[in-house]
Amino acid sequence: MLLQKEELITLLKKIDVLNDKKLKDVEDFMKNAHADFQESLLQLNIITDEKLGITVANHMKIPFISLSKISIPEDVFHIVPEKIARKKKVIAFARDNGSIKLAMADPKNQEMIDMVAHKTQSKVVPHLATERDIMNAFYIFKRDLQASFDTLLSKSSAKALAKDVPVSKIVNLILETAYYDKVSDVHIEPQEESGLIRYRIDGILHDVVTYPLVLHDRIMTRLKVLSRLRTDEHMSPQDGKLRFEIEDSYIDLRLSIIPIVEGEKAVLRLLSAHNKNITLTDLGMNDKDLERVSRAYGKSYGMILSTGPTGSGKSTTIYAILKVLNTRSKNITTIEDPVEYRIKGVNQIQVNKKADLTFASGLRSVLRQDPNIVFVGEIRDKETASIAVNAALTGHLVVSTLHTNDAATTPPRLIDMDVEPFLVASTVNIIIAQRLLRKICDMCKSTFEIKSEDLDKNIPAGLIKKYFGDKNSIHIYKGAGCTICHGTGYMGRLGVYEVLEVTKAMRELILKKVDSDLILSQATKDGMTIMLDDGLDKVAQGLTTIEEVLRVTKVDFE
Repeated sequence: MLLQKEELITLLKKIDVLNDKKLKDVEDFMKNAHADFQESLLQLNIITDEKLGITVANHMKIPFISLSKISIPEDVFHIVPEKIARKKKVIAFARDNGSIKLAMADPKNQEMIDMVAHKTQSKVVPHLATERDIMNAFYIFKRDLQASFDTLLSKSSAKALAKDVPVSKIVNLILETAYYDKVSDVHIEPQEESGLIRYRIDGILHDVVTYPLVLHDRIMTRLKVLSRLRTDEHMSPQDGKLRFEIEDSYIDLRLSIIPIVEGEKAVLRLLSAHNKNITLTDLGMNDKDLERVSRAYGKSYGMILSTGPTGSGKSTTIYAILKVLNTRSKNITTIEDPVEYRIKGVNQIQVNKKADLTFASGLRSVLRQDPNIVFVGEIRDKETASIAVNAALTGHLVVSTLHTNDAATTPPRLIDMDVEPFLVASTVNIIIAQRLLRKICDMCKSTFEIKSEDLDKNIPAGLIKKYFGDKNSIHIYKGAGCTICHGTGYMGRLGVYEVLEVTKAMRELILKKVDSDLILSQATKDGMTIMLDDGLDKVAQGLTTIEEVLRVTKVDFE
């Protein structure tokens, strides 16, 4: 930490970011989450990462740089060897007039400054950059996986491929690159004449490597060994887990292998390796919705529900909430399938069907453990729904996820699961519906003009006017496509939300078992922003594109 804790507290109070109440919340969070002071400020959404960096830089009279907002020449980026740069959290980002500009988490590190000056024979100008920003910059400069594969394979003759290629290095390369590329799933597929590796990045599958088919069985065997699965079984599906060490830490992965016509296909799910420090603000929740969610988790009982399809970021949102609630005065117990990552101080239970440990049976046992807060990974059936609702009614704060398309269809869905309407009305505090959309790549973002009439086919005129005005043509942003974003124009994701707070008027409607249209109408009267509205707000801010908002919200106004 560049500034001592007390010095930083004084500084933040001076700019009205921190007060005594918020300070107490931060200190409680630090004790329970074993986090440092700066990380705790970010986790509790008291200040953004960039604003904190700017504040510290101004105080120290050091220039500040936001790497996410600039384009770094590749030759400059590699001035500091990657291993040293990652360890010391230093990135060279510009070279001009005989000087090298360094982004540093610690601009007082004279040893690094001297090393770069000696290597380049140039003057070094240190800039402060936040640790998060520096680490994100490393993800942007990805290695070419196909080139790395080809290098490994070139060392063996065609005949010797099946025996001589170091398959352990190949598997390590696949997983390591997936981690750096922020991949959620790795698909390893046999085809008629070759093997194919595909990465799911920002929700979209990309072909990244083809390799000789003769290597496929060896790769499958290596994965089975790492996951402790049967290596002699080729005709039945197998599921396992493995742990991969990288950057002095571990990534947990789920492995699924199924037999297909050409052989065995493997899919690896990386379990939230990059989501451990994400806050609700990082996820893209606006201030109004954040305030509503804060009110809901500030209550000691009731239900908080996160809804959406698979891959919409529900679990990440719930984890962000749990980290805020996680204090030593509370007993938090979760039952999950799977446990995506560990939260210190929280009792986490893994569903195990072989041992008859289901969401329902586990929840019953959890309620005998004197919990204050219970996280049920998913309400899948009537039994789990009934137990969860009754737990919320008897003085517990229950947090869970549910598969519904939007917030308004959630109360009818619970009623369809045989939960009495009066129980739904009296226990549900808030419903957070969400989707994940891709952000425009900062490296190739550009503005262009579009006619307002071209948007009328898909977007109500009122919303167009609200966010883009009455002009015949409007300026919006999109990514041109570059090597950094693999030509897609997108890099990273953020959420679009609709947060339905259960008000008195809403409770009366739920008691009457009205349909979702009436619930939606009342929710909008109560100030709820629908996902399309939230998405267009992000378009107006230059964060994403119209096409992306329409893709994830799938709205039809005809």
